Amino acid sequence: MVDAVSGIGSSSPALSNSQTGLADNFEMFLTLLTEQMKNQDPLNPLDSTQFVNQLVDFSSVEQQIAQNQNLENLLLLQSAAAQSASVSYIGRVATALTPQAMLTDGEASWEYTLPSDATTSSIIIRDEDDRIVARHDGETNTGSHDFTWDGLGDGGAAQDEGVYTMEVIAQNADGDNIEVSIQAAALVSGVDLSGSEVVVEMGGIRVPLSSVMSIKDANT
Repeated sequence: MVDAVSGIGSSSPALSNSQTGLADNFEMFLTLLTEQMKNQDPLNPLDSTQFVNQLVDFSSVEQQIAQNQNLENLLLLQSAAAQSASVSYIGRVATALTPQAMLTDGEASWEYTLPSDATTSSIIIRDEDDRIVARHDGETNTGSHDFTWDGLGDGGAAQDEGVYTMEVIAQNADGDNIEVSIQAAALVSGVDLSGSEVVVEMGGIRVPLSSVMSIKDANT
C-alpha cells in the first residue's frame, strides 16, 4: 500500500519517455523555427499558418499526455484503496469465485450455479496433484446449489485434509456443455500485496481480490 501511494504523481517509464520526447521535439521545433525566421527572404516571408498548426499539434499531444498522467494517478489511488480495504478482510469469511476448497474435519463445501437446466450433471473432486478422488451426481435445475463433500474417495477411504478442486460437468438437451460458476467460502488468513493485484489468502487457497464476491464477519 505504501509503495502504491508514494508512486502517485510519478510517471510510468513509457509516460516519462513520452514527456521527454515531446519536450525534445518542441525544443527542436523552436530552434528550427527561429533559424528559418532569421534566414527567411524578406520579400517572401514564411507562411505563419503552418507554424500555428504545428503549435496546436504540440499542445494537443501535451494535453493527451497530461490526461494519461491523471489516469495513471487515479488507477494508483484505486489500487491503494483496494489494498487498504483488503487488509480488513483478515479474520473474516470471504466468498470467492474459485473451484478450490479446504477439506477440514471431514468436510469441504462449495456452491455452484447452473445458468440453465441440464439433462446431466456430475461433480468431480480432484486432489492437489490433480488426481480424481471422488465423483458424485450433480443437480440439474437452473439456479444455485450447495454441495458438501464428506471427504471420502470413490473407494470409501477418507482423504487427507488439504485443498481440493471441484469440477461440475453439465450438459443440456442438445448435448452442449453448460458453463457452471463455482464459489467457496473460507476464513481469510492473510492478504498478499506484493504483486500487481491483491491476492486474498483463504487458508491454503489463494484468490485474486477481483474474485471475492462478499465478506462477512466470522460469527454471523
